[in-house]
Amino acid sequence: MAAASQKPGLVQYENVDSQYLDNRRLKPSAGWVLLAAMGIGAVISGDFYGWHFGLKYGFQSLAIATVAMAIMYFTMVFTIAELSASLPHAGGFFSFTRNAFGPLGGFICGLTDTIEYVLTPAVVVVAIGGYLNLLIYDDPQQATFLSTAAIWVGAYLVFVTINIRGASLSLRMGLLVTAVAAIVLVIFYVGALTSGSFDVTAITRLKPAEPTTSPLAGVFAALPFAIWFYLAIEQLPLAAEESKDAVRDMPRALIVAMVVLFLLSILTLVICSGVGAGDDPLVDSAAPLADGLRVVFGGGWLSKVLVALAVTGLIASFHATIYAYGRVLFALSRAGYIPRWISLTGKKNTPYLALLLGAGIGLVCAALMRPGAESKVGAVLLNMAVFGAVISYAMVMASFIKLRISRPELDRPYRSPLGIPGAVVGLLLSLVALVSTFLDKDAQAGVTGVAIFLLAGIIYFLAYSRHHLVAQAPEEEVALLTREQDKLSG
Repeated sequence: MAAASQKPGLVQYENVDSQYLDNRRLKPSAGWVLLAAMGIGAVISGDFYGWHFGLKYGFQSLAIATVAMAIMYFTMVFTIAELSASLPHAGGFFSFTRNAFGPLGGFICGLTDTIEYVLTPAVVVVAIGGYLNLLIYDDPQQATFLSTAAIWVGAYLVFVTINIRGASLSLRMGLLVTAVAAIVLVIFYVGALTSGSFDVTAITRLKPAEPTTSPLAGVFAALPFAIWFYLAIEQLPLAAEESKDAVRDMPRALIVAMVVLFLLSILTLVICSGVGAGDDPLVDSAAPLADGLRVVFGGGWLSKVLVALAVTGLIASFHATIYAYGRVLFALSRAGYIPRWISLTGKKNTPYLALLLGAGIGLVCAALMRPGAESKVGAVLLNMAVFGAVISYAMVMASFIKLRISRPELDRPYRSPLGIPGAVVGLLLSLVALVSTFLDKDAQAGVTGVAIFLLAGIIYFLAYSRHHLVAQAPEEEVALLTREQDKLSG
């Protein structure tokens, strides 16, 4: 490796040889169908778990919040469809914000993505434990913390191993479990509507468990839980370097996935609320869709089979977000923002060290929460993941606006039909959602912890990593080339 060769502004770059990049190479293996399946799979657990915590503010508040967040995600999907076709790198949001706001802006967005993608599987693995405890024990309260933790460790072990064995296997496994999860949801919808189990008046009985000062305040407080219906679809651009044709496939996959997820979110919200309201509040459930399946199909063998299959909905998202944190850690490490050893890919061309590191952090985060209260654990981790996510959403919307204005010459094979106005709407909604993450008192300590982590990361960047960036990393190479072109034209 050569000595430092470039010092543009705040940062300092080092040149690396070809072997450095050869040891950090990903293998293209995905078409648009696999990408769309990954997008749906990354999010589909939100139909099985997470959204129901928002019912404590009332069904009406959560329904309005869900539509508002769907608007935010549609604007974002069109935005990142354009950006991913223009800047098809494994860094995803980190790449977009790096090109718009420089190394520090890119690093901050990369950190928030890391928070989102490391914590999201931690949320989902807690839900997996809740669903499996329903099958293992007659009374789920009999489950001990150690037995539940064993489920968490086993889930990480299996799906990190699959991800390490190769992107092609990982994506095809994602397609399979996503298809099974979607089938379970359709069976539930049809069964509820045809069996008479769905009662629209049950929805009207879902009164706020935590009254707010006004209906608008209830909507505001429900936003983080509405986000869970769509959280993580934005991970798709992380697969850009493993896509066979990112320029064509990424926009198509993003849009198809978002349309499917929106339809599922509305059906789940309405139907599950209509069959799940009873003596036991749905908001306190450790497995809301499983409870709905029991109401619709009874407690017999069919219900148990469907509950077992429902776990695939959680597995689909768990599997996909493990893929995501592996790629964002890989991209940040390859570019020198975090220790470079994390981005080694080995013989399988997968970032195995990043995958193992993220699993360890996720397990620690789940274990640090209060044992024996899985619904509380899930709600806290969910809010932490949402907090990191909405910061990155705001940054990427702002990046889109800036790049449209400052770099009109950027090749844009796909252009968002919503343009800058759509990005402005998405930016405003993401800022509103960011503020809403502080409203849940139970989650405030976790959100504060995330904010402290971000601050620590910025200090690390300013003190160390800004002096050791890698000029040949794709995200940096494009930005540096643009800088030189601007100098020549200026």
